Amino acid sequence: MDIPSAHDIGWELYRSYLAVLREGSLSAAARALGLTQPTLGRHIAALEEALGLVLFTRSQQGLLPTEAALALQPHAEAMAHAAAALARAAHAQGEGVRGTVRVSASHVVGTEVLPPLLARLQAEHPALTVELALSDRLHDLLQREADIAIRMAAPRQEALVARRVGAVGLGLHAHPDYLRRHGMPQSLADLQQGHRLIGFDAETPFIRAARQHFPAWQRERFSLRSDSDLAQLACIRAGAGIGICQTGLALRPPALVRVLPDAFAWSLDTWVVMHEDLRHSPRCRATFDALVAGLQRYLADGAGVPV
Repeated sequence: MDIPSAHDIGWELYRSYLAVLREGSLSAAARALGLTQPTLGRHIAALEEALGLVLFTRSQQGLLPTEAALALQPHAEAMAHAAAALARAAHAQGEGVRGTVRVSASHVVGTEVLPPLLARLQAEHPALTVELALSDRLHDLLQREADIAIRMAAPRQEALVARRVGAVGLGLHAHPDYLRRHGMPQSLADLQQGHRLIGFDAETPFIRAARQHFPAWQRERFSLRSDSDLAQLACIRAGAGIGICQTGLALRPPALVRVLPDAFAWSLDTWVVMHEDLRHSPRCRATFDALVAGLQRYLADGAGVPV
């Protein structure tokens, strides 16, 4: 294999480096990429020689990244996102709405709210493929980690097209079985006497902002803790205690009962966002419009906060 210069390194070498970084060994990375282990080894050796750096050291635990390898990681991941975006754009060429669109959302929204919206979208556009990227961190649309994102905060970057669809209502809820066993609390003070609360484990900036609206929501007061909003919702539905969930989701079977609505009522602005370069892409425009319309229906059906 000819060794490329540092300014002429092919994407396949960086792709192999990222695979080893993620998988921890040549054999696992080779399986992930569908290549042979010797080929992976040659890729890593060629990249190290072209860069003049040692990227991995061997240990009993596998291949360990060096400081140089970790320093390169965000740049290589940006290349990976760009390569994926290029592939999606190439796949979309042709007449009509076709190709792949990558949609980012939180775990709760992606699991509980988006599936029927996406099913309707694909029924209208059978040639459209959807990649649903779920995370409670914000995907970077400028780095093309996703084409479109559902966000619960107004975007700040100027290079984004954004549409506010409304405000999602949040409240304290419990399963009727739980309330039959423990009774309905009549005040915030009652929550600390004989009631089981479901909440977070690790504090985040979002949680600190939420506590401005509800100072009593403290980690040490929870009898069940999870940093997964989906897990919290599942525990509320199972009757394990009182927790916070979207008012629209509380209406779904098993229907939950709103607790202390006057003491705690909060809302989150909801936005559909995409990179401005994609505004003329048929696949992205159709998906963007469908998500806006679908989320507006969701809010109108009981999930939203009246204006």
